[in-house]
Amino acid sequence: MALSLLALLALVAIVSLPLIEPWLLRRREGRQLQQCSILPEQLHTMMKSGQRLVIFDIRQPHDLLAEPKVIPGSRRILLRELIANPDLFPRNKDAVLYCSCPGEETSLRALRRARDLGFLRVKFLKGGMAAWKAGGFPVESYNRSFRLDTAS
Repeated sequence: MALSLLALLALVAIVSLPLIEPWLLRRREGRQLQQCSILPEQLHTMMKSGQRLVIFDIRQPHDLLAEPKVIPGSRRILLRELIANPDLFPRNKDAVLYCSCPGEETSLRALRRARDLGFLRVKFLKGGMAAWKAGGFPVESYNRSFRLDTAS
C-alpha cells in the first residue's frame, strides 16, 4: 500500500511539474524585476542631489492627453520606440522609466527589454506617475505636440 501511495505521489509530481514550473519562473522573474524599482522619494532625492540620470515617460499618448503633466526633466517616448531603439538607454547613467499602468506593465516590459540587452542601470518608478503625484512631488506641463497613434 505504501509503495502504491509513493508511486501515486511521484506520478502527480511528474504530471504537475510542467504546469508549476512556468508559474515558478514567472514568480522569480517578478521578484527580480521588483528589485529594479525605485520609490518616488528615492527618485526625488536623486534629482535634488543633481545625480545624472535619464527619466523616460513611457505613458500611452491617451494617458498624456488626459493628464498633460510630466516629471520635470523627463523624456517622452513611446514604448515601441524605446524597444525598437535600445541605444536610447544610456550606458553611463542611471535611467528611470515610468508609466501610468496600475501594475506597471509598460515600465516592466521596457525594463525586461533593457535588462535583456545588458542595461543594468535601468529602474522603474514604483507606482508610476500616480505615486509621484500622490507624494506631492513636482510636475510640469507637457506642451509639445504628440500623436495619439497607439499602434503596437
